[in-house]
Amino acid sequence: MNDLNPQSADFRSVWLRLWTESTHDYSIFALSPQGIVLTWNPGGERIQGYQSEEIVGQPFSIFYPETERASGAPKAALRAAADSGRYVVEGWRVRKDGTTFWANVVMTALRDRQGQLIGFGKVIQDVSDKKAAHDAVLRSERSFRLLVQGVTDYAIFMLSPDGHITSWNSGARRIKGYTEREIVGSHFSRFYTPEDVAAGVPFQGLETARREGRFEAEGWRVRRDGSCFWAHVVIDAIREDGDLVGFAKVTRDITERRRAGELLEQTQRALFQAQKMEALGKLTGGVAHDFNNVLQLLRGNLELLESRHGRDVWSAERLGNAIDAVDRGAKLASQLLAFGRQQPLAPVVINPARQLHALDDLLRRALGETIEIESVVAGGLWNTDVDPHQLENVILNLAINARDAMPDGGKLTLELANATLDDEYVSSLDDVSPGQYVMLAVTDSGTGMSQKVMERAFDPFFSTKAEGQGTGLGLSMAYGFVKQSGGHIRLYSEVGEGTTVRIYLPRSTGTAVETKARAAGGLKHGNETILVVEDDLKVQSTVVELLTGLGYSVLKANDAEQALTVVASGVHIDLLFTDVVMPGALRSPEMARRAVEILPGLKVLYTSGYTQNAIVHGGRLDPGVELLSKPYSRQQLAFKVRQVLGTSRTEATEPGADESHTGDGAEPVWCPESVRILVVEDDAASLDATCELLMLLRINPQRAENAAVALNALEADDFDILFTDVVMPDMSGIELARRALGIRPELRVIFASGNAIPDHERFAFSWSALRKPYTLDQLRIALQSANKPRAERHAGDG
Repeated sequence: MNDLNPQSADFRSVWLRLWTESTHDYSIFALSPQGIVLTWNPGGERIQGYQSEEIVGQPFSIFYPETERASGAPKAALRAAADSGRYVVEGWRVRKDGTTFWANVVMTALRDRQGQLIGFGKVIQDVSDKKAAHDAVLRSERSFRLLVQGVTDYAIFMLSPDGHITSWNSGARRIKGYTEREIVGSHFSRFYTPEDVAAGVPFQGLETARREGRFEAEGWRVRRDGSCFWAHVVIDAIREDGDLVGFAKVTRDITERRRAGELLEQTQRALFQAQKMEALGKLTGGVAHDFNNVLQLLRGNLELLESRHGRDVWSAERLGNAIDAVDRGAKLASQLLAFGRQQPLAPVVINPARQLHALDDLLRRALGETIEIESVVAGGLWNTDVDPHQLENVILNLAINARDAMPDGGKLTLELANATLDDEYVSSLDDVSPGQYVMLAVTDSGTGMSQKVMERAFDPFFSTKAEGQGTGLGLSMAYGFVKQSGGHIRLYSEVGEGTTVRIYLPRSTGTAVETKARAAGGLKHGNETILVVEDDLKVQSTVVELLTGLGYSVLKANDAEQALTVVASGVHIDLLFTDVVMPGALRSPEMARRAVEILPGLKVLYTSGYTQNAIVHGGRLDPGVELLSKPYSRQQLAFKVRQVLGTSRTEATEPGADESHTGDGAEPVWCPESVRILVVEDDAASLDATCELLMLLRINPQRAENAAVALNALEADDFDILFTDVVMPDMSGIELARRALGIRPELRVIFASGNAIPDHERFAFSWSALRKPYTLDQLRIALQSANKPRAERHAGDG
């Protein structure tokens, strides 16, 4: 062996023989040209199980499975090796014990120096473990492919490193709408909205996944048909040997889940809001009840004092101021009751378009020339069943709120249309029923509200205005009225874009009635007998004195049981005037029912600052029930009592009711456009209000903030009527009138005051007086009276 040259053929042959005989990892043997086994090594014994004496001389086809032998695979292998010199293949081979293994086979053709084929060298390696692993991978990949293709709830697809789509599953086809042929090769950014693409959102997602391995987000995505859906997206980076080879992207349509979450959140918010409003409503209702009783006591006694001690200017002014304060308190209490849904409503079927049209002039005067008003009424508008007077208050309040939100002018749009609230819309609203409604929308182009402000907009006393410029009860009053009327109210606003308040009132299929404005009149008197039932003895005493002063005979009772005792005594009673809320087991409605059974002709009038559902059900006065809400004035009491009792021959009008001292001559033709009037009032708000009322009557007044300005105006111009407050800081209205008549002898004078002009006053000129607060009709009557010829007007000296 040592004599052999390592480069010689003999050396190589010896070395190969030694290696072959020593290796156990490979089966290495020689074949004859016909495929007979000529040699055998220990690797063949280990791998295939044959001893050398068992296998040498056998055909090598013995190693093939029977099916391959039958198909001629061994002979084909010999031919392939002979033709190409080398044949490599993997396949199943059979051991001596009949078991199979996966073999890697290399067969090499052996030739002599003349190129003649002398046989084959064959090397077999058992690679069953590698095959098993490979098959496991294939099975896994196949299972994964089947799984991915079978998933329809998720869009699963692959991306190239630059974001182009390389695969597509059935879920992606269902969710996004593209077939595999349509989408593979496209860039995945096509699934994003144009705004997100412009902002670089898809590329940021890839960059995050590239940097951190994963990107996860939610957002809007676009389908093939252009529709959008809310998606949960995961992008995973795929790396091989540390290099990025692409991305796996999973997208899920969670629009319904998002909608359900929003609906739940909206429902929870609405429930919280409803509970908060309910609690505040109960609180404010209770406060308003006690407050109204206090106000009634104040008002009644102030008016009694005024009738007896209001003759001098000093006392009259202070009593008038106190009564004005009571009126403001009463308005506040009324708004609180409206918010608390505890107003005694008197609904009727109305055509809301007519109601809105009737307010047109008033709205234009109230909002001023800088606000453009547009009314839009849909055709075929339905009727609704509401309290028309309260609806007017709501519209006016919303319009004034809109005006304040447009300090530099703008546009107010009032819209009426039919609307249907379906089950889906009301599903998150626990106090709104699905059905048909009349929708009233009030839209301004003003400053708008932030989300934070909108969340509190309906809360009582919440206001963004400066202190002293609003009570914060406008929207809360509207909220309470709408809810009490069985409707729905919704607020839409955006800072800098304006606000829309939408009110939905239930549709009525009834016939609309014509609502008429209450005519102004004097203080009504009578001589009937009235039984006053009131447990608050101070209020009772005041009411008894008020009614006695109006000419009525008055009986009194402190509670319901005592009232029935009086009724049962047989005394004649025309009217039972009772508080709704009374102490004791017997409630007022039951007491009234029994009283009417005893005296069938008895009329009943209720009064209360808070009804507590005794005579109000579903937010409406019970049928046939008459109610005078506290606090009420002497005039309101007189009017309501007379209305319930009906007309009477003894009915009279107190001369001081409208303070008019004019004659009873025939009224001339009223031409308001030609009337020249100078209005003198030191209170700016009162001056504005008076001038707005005059403009509603088509009169263009001239304003004066004090007596000095008025006298200068009289020197410069001619006027028909001087309309002046009595109490002013620089000069009284009476003294102003005297000086004015010296400048313009034909001038007619109307005093406007919260106090009565004493009857004993005698002026050397014709005059009349209008008591504050006065209505538009009372103002018109006073002006018409002042417009009569001088002979028909009262002369103070005669």
